[in-house]
Amino acid sequence: MLNKWLFRHIDNSQLVIFRIFFGALCFLESFGAMLTGWIKTTLIEPKFTFSFIGFEWLQPLEGNGMYVYYFVMSIFGLLIMVGYKYRMSMIGFTLLWTGTYLMQKSSYNNHYYLLVLISAIMVFMPAHRDVSIDAKQNPAIKTNAMPNWCRLVFILQLFIVYTYASVAKLYPDWLDGTVLEVLMLGKKKYYLVGEVLQQKWVQNILSYGGILFDGLIIPFLLWKPTRKWAFIVSIGFHLFNSVIFQIGIFPYLALAFYLFFFPPKTIRTIFLKNRLFYNEAEVKLPKFKNGFVILFSMYFIVQIALPLRHHFFEDDVLWTEEGHRLSWRMMLRAKNGIVTYSVLDKNSGEKTTINLDDYLTRKQQRGASTKPDVIWQFSQHLKKDFEAKGKDVGVYVDCRVSVNGKPLKRLINQDIDIASVPWQPLKHSDWILPSKKELNRTLIP
Repeated sequence: MLNKWLFRHIDNSQLVIFRIFFGALCFLESFGAMLTGWIKTTLIEPKFTFSFIGFEWLQPLEGNGMYVYYFVMSIFGLLIMVGYKYRMSMIGFTLLWTGTYLMQKSSYNNHYYLLVLISAIMVFMPAHRDVSIDAKQNPAIKTNAMPNWCRLVFILQLFIVYTYASVAKLYPDWLDGTVLEVLMLGKKKYYLVGEVLQQKWVQNILSYGGILFDGLIIPFLLWKPTRKWAFIVSIGFHLFNSVIFQIGIFPYLALAFYLFFFPPKTIRTIFLKNRLFYNEAEVKLPKFKNGFVILFSMYFIVQIALPLRHHFFEDDVLWTEEGHRLSWRMMLRAKNGIVTYSVLDKNSGEKTTINLDDYLTRKQQRGASTKPDVIWQFSQHLKKDFEAKGKDVGVYVDCRVSVNGKPLKRLINQDIDIASVPWQPLKHSDWILPSKKELNRTLIP
């Protein structure tokens, strides 16, 4: 049964067309970062970047190096789209995109993480075996078939993403519309829709609509009677997100994924109607079948487990941020804070209050005012900066944070030298002060 489920061959039109869309979107994401100024504000203007902890060695290239970096990425996107040197191009894009993802988190986005995963998955896909320059130059690789797992891996990945996104919204601030109310305040000046988005009934529709959409979209796309209507609703949903939240290529990437939910014959009829349809349903077991099944299973076990890890930390993830990343907790809260960093010279007793403008961009300051891991990293940076001047110092942080528009509360124990505390990724950081559970208690245990 498992062999038939994974290794039965089906028509490959879904994967081939997805490759074309995916490559085009990779190009647009990379080239667009140059045109919009994102590279300048995120990777060039900062004096240093907040990389993922453990990847501090991964820093942006100097000068205009990051423009070259992204230009190369955009070329890889075009090569993926046309299917030229596909495997090399896919590996190149995956490595470069993962690098830029890990070297900064001031612009952290779950969708960036999803693109890391999908890019890595696409490396192993036989997506270049039809409608590609590779297949034209080497007819021996050309085929109109692929194993069924090539389709299933995308469906399972999306099911995990959307399900966790839905469950994560089941907490009071989302259910009573508070989160949407705060998020929509920044959209008040939008032409035509700005005032409409301030209406409480609209915010309630969006709140509960988000839960229902994320929780039901994959089952409805899989069920034939609801598939067409689910797709139509999805178009409206993703276009709304694209216009209102301006989240790059993700809404269009999400729509491209839906290729895998429609019958292959429908996809071939629409996009490749003059090409032969594969309908033999032959089961071909690869030599590495057992190893593949193990790797396939392990990957999805990790994907299911990672978003659950915040339950093993003390306190609420909305407050501590511990276990927040890599968990599909998308647009769940709005945070702002007030912070003062003080550097104490241990020998002279001299205390220096840090002017954040001397070190951080405005975007970086938002993270350094609300996110404990960024606060810890900046404290380490300050310590190294003063040590370079021959001083032995401690770094103390007075930080107050508001979650979803609630009153400011102290986040960090201001009596602890944060710079002297080691980072413990698998353990709660006790220098983060406890939240009031009644304000941010989740409904899911």
